[in-house]
Amino acid sequence: MLLIPAIDLKDGQCVRLRQGLMDDATVFSSDILAMAERWVTQGARRLHMVDLNGAFEGKPVNGDAVYQVRKAYPDLPIQIGGGIRDLATIEAYLSAGVSYCIIGTQAVHNPKFVAQACKAFPGHIMVGLDAKDGYVAINGWAEVTKHLVSDLGKRFEDDGVEAIIYTDIGRDGMMQGVNIEATQALARALTIPIVASGGITNLDDIRALAKIERDGVVGAITGRAIYEGTLDLAKAQALADRLTQQLEQV
Repeated sequence: MLLIPAIDLKDGQCVRLRQGLMDDATVFSSDILAMAERWVTQGARRLHMVDLNGAFEGKPVNGDAVYQVRKAYPDLPIQIGGGIRDLATIEAYLSAGVSYCIIGTQAVHNPKFVAQACKAFPGHIMVGLDAKDGYVAINGWAEVTKHLVSDLGKRFEDDGVEAIIYTDIGRDGMMQGVNIEATQALARALTIPIVASGGITNLDDIRALAKIERDGVVGAITGRAIYEGTLDLAKAQALADRLTQQLEQV
């Protein structure tokens, strides 16, 4: 199972939000490259970057920071979300060497866009489904829709997305543990990989996620825990690797 450090960008700074609220942000660094270096040094095999300003404005705002990290670490896969609303934006990111583009709000507003993106850029499209009590939230989590996560997940699975990034917004940034039951239920309902997000706090969460890896949970995004030190990224990845090996031997 892959542990993916999150670098959330707001006004050119690395921040973490609580439950997606832009006015409840903690600034961890003004040096994005230094933050990327920190996680690479600790063994990160991929970075999860989010343009928070872009998510609210509907277009990339912090794209330059993403390009700088990509240039500094050309062999490190990067997945980017926030403000991806058209094919031109996807093409620009992929042309710059970003590995995956994550479609969030636009996937709900215009589901056909996901199919178009998957056809145009096969193997490079993920969908981010953020949920509260099982229902998808959009527009920077400001609006909860009537769409069940599982229903939309099945649709995007048929479109050919590479993975679903599932975030429980009630847990995100709250350091209350992962919603294992909901994550497992979604993974079992789909055949494509699930990347868990929201609530990871310590090594116990890594152990819990490893138990549902066989259901299709291939990775987990971690943010506040590694920034505040309740989770050591290197130790967490080593534990995840060890637990995966044990599962493979059973």
